[in-house]
Amino acid sequence: MNKDFKDRNIKEGYKFIDIKAPASKPWDKFLQVSKRTFKGELFVGLWIMLREMLKFNIHTVQYPLEKLPISPRYRAIHRLQRLLESAENRCIGCGLCEKICIANCIRIDTKIDKNSRKEVLDYTINFGRCIFCGYCAEVCPELAIVHGKDYEHAGEQRADFATKEDLLTPLDEFKAGKQKEFPGFGAPSKDADKFIKKTPLAY
Repeated sequence: MNKDFKDRNIKEGYKFIDIKAPASKPWDKFLQVSKRTFKGELFVGLWIMLREMLKFNIHTVQYPLEKLPISPRYRAIHRLQRLLESAENRCIGCGLCEKICIANCIRIDTKIDKNSRKEVLDYTINFGRCIFCGYCAEVCPELAIVHGKDYEHAGEQRADFATKEDLLTPLDEFKAGKQKEFPGFGAPSKDADKFIKKTPLAY
């Protein structure tokens, strides 16, 4: 058993390759290059490339005029959602996203207003540090912070910050019904429109 294990490389069906020593003299190097050139592999590769070019079956996407479809689970630039009934920021300032962020890139500034409610003063994400893990969106109890589909976020600076005004859904988009709701705990149902009532409190 031990002998067979040690001699496992010498079996039937093995093909041994004659590995020659690398050429050291200039004439030997010239002969080596000549043999490889006129053997045909180079021209075979050139013929395959030419054949594919003549098919004119171009697979190149003309970006930015054309864009490939993005998976619904793609985690791109974050978005802050608005409340459906009052169009105010849905974030309640609980700070769970800031606590769970493993890249330590989320900062929330809050204060207690005159109605003893927590008001979000500032919400910033440092996209220079963000690793787009999605933990902040998963832990949010109000579905206030979600991942959108804006993946074109190149910047001239290494640390690119995004403030609450940048992340919050624009009011004109919200009024036009373009705020996309994400499925999850607390997400509004399909027939939620008939249950929405104006709240008496001014948020």
